[in-house]
Amino acid sequence: MTCQPAQAHGFTTVTYVDVTAPRADHVRAELGLEYDLMLVSVADTQGDDPFYQQGQPAWEDADYPGMEQAIADHRDSLLAYVTQRFSVTYGGHDCTATLEPDLSVALNQDQGVPYATITLDYACPHDEDAEVLRQGHVIGSSLFPDSEGYVRDAKTIVTYELDDRTGSAALDASNESFSTKQSWERRFWEFYRLGVEHLLTGLDHLLFLTALIVGSRRLREVVLAASMFTLAHSTTLVLAAFGLVHVSSGIVEPLIALSIAATAAWYLWLLWRRRDRVLDLDTTSTSHFALDRAGWSRLAVVFCFGLVHGLGFAGALGIDYAWSWSLLWSLVVFNVGIETVQLALIAVVFPILVLLRRTAPGLARWLTGLVAVGVSIAGLVWFFQRILG
Repeated sequence: MTCQPAQAHGFTTVTYVDVTAPRADHVRAELGLEYDLMLVSVADTQGDDPFYQQGQPAWEDADYPGMEQAIADHRDSLLAYVTQRFSVTYGGHDCTATLEPDLSVALNQDQGVPYATITLDYACPHDEDAEVLRQGHVIGSSLFPDSEGYVRDAKTIVTYELDDRTGSAALDASNESFSTKQSWERRFWEFYRLGVEHLLTGLDHLLFLTALIVGSRRLREVVLAASMFTLAHSTTLVLAAFGLVHVSSGIVEPLIALSIAATAAWYLWLLWRRRDRVLDLDTTSTSHFALDRAGWSRLAVVFCFGLVHGLGFAGALGIDYAWSWSLLWSLVVFNVGIETVQLALIAVVFPILVLLRRTAPGLARWLTGLVAVGVSIAGLVWFFQRILG
């Protein structure tokens, strides 16, 4: 069998799971699985080459009935794969899963890729023991692990209405399970960590922040710019979670790259125009936050770019329709994680830049100019790569 790795989307792949309890001793889990990744993973691990041979041509031709038929014809392989990697336990006992007949394949609105929706019905042992009731159900996921070699650092985002609680959780290789009775601090911590990791491992967002830092004249400017960026991407992320905005990644991803190049180019233009006066301020300004006209203009541009980046975050998290209020709060915490890293990086890097500007202004202009050139080139290269591919 010749299987090709699935295309990387944001965190490489995000599986969305909605968990409810239609009856006291049953749990219903609806999983959204990226179709091409599911196809190669199931076929490989279960030794089901005919599944790949049947499903791959249908995926390549965007033949949705054909993709659904391939899933239906290989239900046993799919059930074996998913139940080995997605589990529900109660009172220390595994709940038994059966695959419900409703199988569908739909186009994810943000990423523009097919997702298979499958529903599992878990029969759980009935236990009224006080300790069992206190612990609740434990949900675990190790879907699409790194060891398969197709994607890295796969995420499973679970929203649940179970054990008289509603909530959400983010699962990955470092956190493979959670209890429905977990504290809200633990639940929010996982989304905070997710936001931190997203910024630290997202080169495009790090380069955008770098462009903001080198182009700022004062600490106030860069902090306001970073905060404006967070406010903007939080806005579009929440709008996407409400199902009010959907923009194809084919548009969003090139715009993100272009925003990186443009932010760096802004500073290069000022450097070329003002040279050794690039850090000068309009001291006659009496506006709020003591920003001059150039400072306010820059904030407006950063806000617009932040709106675009928020759509990229939504795509990376696999958001394509309205989620629960509990998950919306988790997304707020996700954004707090991003803002924390931004401010921490600013606190470390900007004072060094200020010191360099004061002790060796000429060298500072050359270094920041070279950094801006590098960031701008990287943004333009990504822009054309994303436009073309």
